[in-house]
Amino acid sequence: MNNSTRKYRVVEELEQIPFLVHGFGTRYWKEEDFASVQDLAVFHRVSLRQTHSDIIRLITQYPKEKMEGDVLVTDLPGTLLIIRTADCLPILIVDTQNRAVAAVHCGWRGTLKRIIEKTLRTMQQRYGSDFASLSVALGPCIASSCYEVGEDVREKFKNKGLLRGVFDSHPSKKEKYLFDLRGANRAQILALGVPDKNIFSIDLCTHCDLDLFSYRRDRDHAGRLINFIGLSQSPE
Repeated sequence: MNNSTRKYRVVEELEQIPFLVHGFGTRYWKEEDFASVQDLAVFHRVSLRQTHSDIIRLITQYPKEKMEGDVLVTDLPGTLLIIRTADCLPILIVDTQNRAVAAVHCGWRGTLKRIIEKTLRTMQQRYGSDFASLSVALGPCIASSCYEVGEDVREKFKNKGLLRGVFDSHPSKKEKYLFDLRGANRAQILALGVPDKNIFSIDLCTHCDLDLFSYRRDRDHAGRLINFIGLSQSPE
């Protein structure tokens, strides 16, 4: 294992795609590290002012200014899509048939707004993506055992019909619940017809793993994990 893969984690199945680069950053992966990895240094990096929205940005050319939103989608080679997280769930998507990728920032607010579902539908409409052939990678996020939320959050999901199987009663606190962020997004992905075998997951808890940043654990001292995906200039 080389130094770069110690600083960010990869999904083995996505690593086998010759025209794809991707990674889920640890606390040791910094912005300046992109320049030190030959395969990544050649990319134009695109990131967002993330606002827990359901705003999807289609990248057809390198943007001159940073945009607001929580999803980046492109089929433009040489463009690296970057999502930053610190307990929220980063999701990376690749359509190998149409050579398109997406990076999604999923907190509970984005999950409530069905941000992953909207992203997949955008790829279908824009590129003709077939849900059954997409590959979807879920990165580290806060685990349900550490993700305490109130009755207000649970009620919001109930009103949207997204309650089933993603909340457990807190073992010791009344009117508190444990929320399965990963499971809630996985359910939306499966519901659209992405096969379970095409969904890959790095099942690490940001709150428990000290190699990862966690806002709930570290509050204002927390950094942000840098997650990325991109299509290389050469198809091979």
